[in-house]
Amino acid sequence: MEATEGERRMKKRWMAAAGLLVSMGLVAGCGGSSDKTELSLVAYSTPQEAYKQIIGDFQKTDAGKDVEFSESYGGSGDQSRAVEGGLAADVVEFSLEPDMTRLVEADMVDEDWNTGPEKGMITDSVVVWVVREGNPLGIDSWDDLTQDGVEVITPNPFTSGGARWNVMAAYGAQLEQGKTEEEATQYLADLFDNVVVQDDSARKSLQTFTGGKGDVLLAYENEAIFAQQQGEDLEYIVPDETILIENPVAITSTSEHPEEAQAFLDYLRTEEAQEAFVKNGYRPTRDGVPGAEDFPTPSALFDITEFGGWSDVSSTFFDPDGSVMADIEQGIGVSLG
Repeated sequence: MEATEGERRMKKRWMAAAGLLVSMGLVAGCGGSSDKTELSLVAYSTPQEAYKQIIGDFQKTDAGKDVEFSESYGGSGDQSRAVEGGLAADVVEFSLEPDMTRLVEADMVDEDWNTGPEKGMITDSVVVWVVREGNPLGIDSWDDLTQDGVEVITPNPFTSGGARWNVMAAYGAQLEQGKTEEEATQYLADLFDNVVVQDDSARKSLQTFTGGKGDVLLAYENEAIFAQQQGEDLEYIVPDETILIENPVAITSTSEHPEEAQAFLDYLRTEEAQEAFVKNGYRPTRDGVPGAEDFPTPSALFDITEFGGWSDVSSTFFDPDGSVMADIEQGIGVSLG
């Protein structure tokens, strides 16, 4: 039976509509394959495990569903210098503020990176003593770390931000005990006489210690918790006198994806992400995060402002051309980086 003119016109319309739908599907398919954005995260060594969870959770959100990541971890100072030297980075997190300041001075991070209620910080921690299970040497004071025969592990302060926190914790603890600056400096010299390995990052120092070297590891609290979570037979002690560690984060002004980078940074400050940090041993920078109440508060907790801030500390203690730690390291034959 021959189709009528009206039926022929209707068929043409359906064919045209079907063609349009196919065309739209192809365009959408092409667009979908090119809509992915890759962010480069460059960070110091220890938050690597936390970021595995946090990045996965972020990618489940509307803001992160089309974002992929490349990640680089290492000693804080080395990572900062690498970004300054051209390593691509959209988001940077370091162990301490001077490594961020280096990028501000290089016009790679905006000067206002540390505004806001968190002052640019994303996690906190404290310096602790990590010892073998059962604490066989009975370590319970800073003086114990300088006794004959005690082998101490800490990273190199000219490559690792964690090592600089360790130095300032040890120095500040002496002042908290009523000692003079000269006595505190001598304590650092005595302490580093007992240091048997100086790796270039905090994570490598942890690996050295869990590999069987040393009696005491100076470390971030979160590193000790991480090691326990991995089943390592060790304990850690939070000293009465220790320093508050504050870790900075920022997006770079050179990022090719500033909106996505900012969305990720905003996510890092959410309760969900902060709780993930807590589960990985970090103290949160926002109030009311579940699990934060389990962290002990040292009776004599101090921060870097006790020594004039990082600008003064960097020149006095860590200038490779002449400083407290440069003299100590050179005196025991250790490279400055």
